[in-house]
Amino acid sequence: MPMQPWFTDAKLGIFVHYGIYSVDGVPESWSLYSGEVPREQYMRQLDGFTASAYDAGAWARLFARAGAKYAVLTARHHDGFALWDTGHGELNAVRSTPAGRDLVAEYAGALREQGLKVGLYYSHSDWSHPDYASVTHPEPPNDSVATHPLVTPADGVDDPRAWSRFLAYRDAQVGELVSRFRPDLLWFDGEWERSEEQWGLRALSERILDANPGTVLNARMLSYGDYATPEQGVPLRQPSGPWELCLTVNESWGFQPQDRAHKSVRQLVRYFAETIGMGGNLLLAVGPREDGTFLPEQVERLEGLGDWIAKHSEAVHATVAGLPAGHHYGPSTLSADGRTLYLVCFDPPLEAVSLRGLRNKVRRVSVVGSGTTLGHRITGGLGEVPGVLWIDAPAPADVDGRATVLAVELEGELDLYRGAGRD
Repeated sequence: MPMQPWFTDAKLGIFVHYGIYSVDGVPESWSLYSGEVPREQYMRQLDGFTASAYDAGAWARLFARAGAKYAVLTARHHDGFALWDTGHGELNAVRSTPAGRDLVAEYAGALREQGLKVGLYYSHSDWSHPDYASVTHPEPPNDSVATHPLVTPADGVDDPRAWSRFLAYRDAQVGELVSRFRPDLLWFDGEWERSEEQWGLRALSERILDANPGTVLNARMLSYGDYATPEQGVPLRQPSGPWELCLTVNESWGFQPQDRAHKSVRQLVRYFAETIGMGGNLLLAVGPREDGTFLPEQVERLEGLGDWIAKHSEAVHATVAGLPAGHHYGPSTLSADGRTLYLVCFDPPLEAVSLRGLRNKVRRVSVVGSGTTLGHRITGGLGEVPGVLWIDAPAPADVDGRATVLAVELEGELDLYRGAGRD
């Protein structure tokens, strides 16, 4: 299927890690895998998962204020705990916790009321299912996958029948998500613990797309994914094809009370601008407390990022990746018609902003948000090598404290010189 155009123009999504791990504030399912928390203690968190203040409508309104166009919720993480009323297994919010509610149904409805696309996270792996640790990866990517008791059979002997039962369970749960909630995006994870053939990803993708042809699938579907998903660091080279950077607001995916290392709004603006400047989306992760509320620090970060996006919307939406490295000291985007460059300046320019290698004539330069026109001139240039465009620094009143954006309107579509100069 061709990539859905809404995804590449969304620019920002919100990634919500919500599960029983938020009760004690432990590192998601990984605390179970690592042995940091014994299974009995980990599962006691079921009794404390109330979702007592969970308000999906408030979530959706917050995400819209943040400037997001979609969100992704952990419908089931690696621990096997499901947030919806699944008919396959008892380990879910409706039947196993005081919450007693289908949290995914409320989430999907609330997002659509706000015009946001619905994304659901589902882990291929399930460290609680009795049939999961029944086969071994034919080429384990690391020793842990080859030997961990939650992943592989203790005796090292494969049990194909047990694995078939697990896949039937997996297919049934994914089928529920697709038929009940018709997600715009399915964000899979855990793919490293089995091969593509063992997972049966071709058949799984066909079932998903037969039921809901517009579903976007992430790269954790391996050969059947639509876009790449780097994590926690902006790539130095633009990935080929659509992509999305997964980034936490602090250092944790889910709620961990001791983690107060929240990135500043200015830092988040920088991550966002660098990501969209290379044609990607930012999927920004926040972790609600067990009652379903977000820390004030995370709300403040989302709203601050949303304020910047709203002010600079023309440089964000209906744009594509901007200039290659070397033309401007900072990220940039380009209007869809190729006739306006948007230059992002993280620090207040002191005298001028330079733009190198531009062959086009410039019609006008202005400050996005205020509309103030800036003077500009060209120095140098020889033969086919264009001179440097110098743009007057904006006045202090036009400088944005998080990042200033300049709109460079061109005569014709962007035309860049990429040569090595006269030899």
